[in-house]
Amino acid sequence: MKGALKAMPIKTDRRDAEGITRLLHLGWFRPVHCKSVSAQETRAVLGARKAIQQNMIALEMSLRGLLRNFGLKVGAISCGRFEARIRELADGNPMLETATAPMLRARASLRQELAGLEKRVRQLAGDDPVCLRLMSMPGIGAVVALTFRAAVDDPARFRSSKRVDPWVGLTPSRNQSGERDVSGGITKAGDVNLRRALCQAATVMMNRGRSTWLRTWGAQLAQRRGRKIAMVALARRIAVILHRIWIDGTEFQPDEAPKMT
Repeated sequence: MKGALKAMPIKTDRRDAEGITRLLHLGWFRPVHCKSVSAQETRAVLGARKAIQQNMIALEMSLRGLLRNFGLKVGAISCGRFEARIRELADGNPMLETATAPMLRARASLRQELAGLEKRVRQLAGDDPVCLRLMSMPGIGAVVALTFRAAVDDPARFRSSKRVDPWVGLTPSRNQSGERDVSGGITKAGDVNLRRALCQAATVMMNRGRSTWLRTWGAQLAQRRGRKIAMVALARRIAVILHRIWIDGTEFQPDEAPKMT
C-alpha cells in the first residue's frame, strides 16, 4: 500500500483514501483472521510467562557481569544453586553483598512467579483435548502446544495443512526478476513466537527426543544439508503435522508418517 501511494505525484489525505479504495477493488489484499477471546487470553498468559522469564535471565546475566568485573566467575551452574553461588562469591566484600542482595531477592520473586505461571500453563494444556493430542508428538510440551493452538485458533481457515508453512514464515524467500532467481533464507512472516517455539521443538526432537520416523527423517536431512537447515525443515514439517493432528482428531504415530493434504 505504501509503495503504491508513493507513486502519486500529489499526496493528500483525500487522495490516500481514494488510492486505498482502488487497491481494495483490485483485490490486492489478504483477509486477516480475528482471534477468539480464548486465544487472546492464552496468548496473554504465555506473554506474561515469557516476560518474567526474560527479566529473570536478564537479572542473572547482570549478576554475572557485575561479579566478573572483580575477577569472580560464576561458571556453569544450575538454576537452583545460582543464588548460593552468588552469595559465596560476594561473601566477605560488603559492597558486593550490598549490590547483589536486592538483585537476588528480585530474582527469587520472579522465579516464584514464573513457577506459578508454569503450573498454570501445564494446567491449561492438560485441560485442553486439542493440546493433549498435540503433545503426543515428542518434543511438543505444554508451552509449544498452547502457542500453536492460540496462534492458529481456527484450523479450518487453512484449506490445506501445507499452507501452514508459509503462514508461519518457515518457507524460503524468493526474489526473481528476468534472469535473476535468488532463493534466500526463510521469510520470517507471521507469528514470531510460534516460529521460535516450533524451532525449539525441532531442536529438542533432534537432540533429546525418542526415536520416531520424524526424527529419523530430520537426522538423514542433517547429514545431507547440515543441522541448521534440517532444524528449520523439521520445524516446518512439525507445524504441518500438528495441524493435521488437530484437523483429524488423531494422535501422533511414531512409526508411520501421516498423509498430508
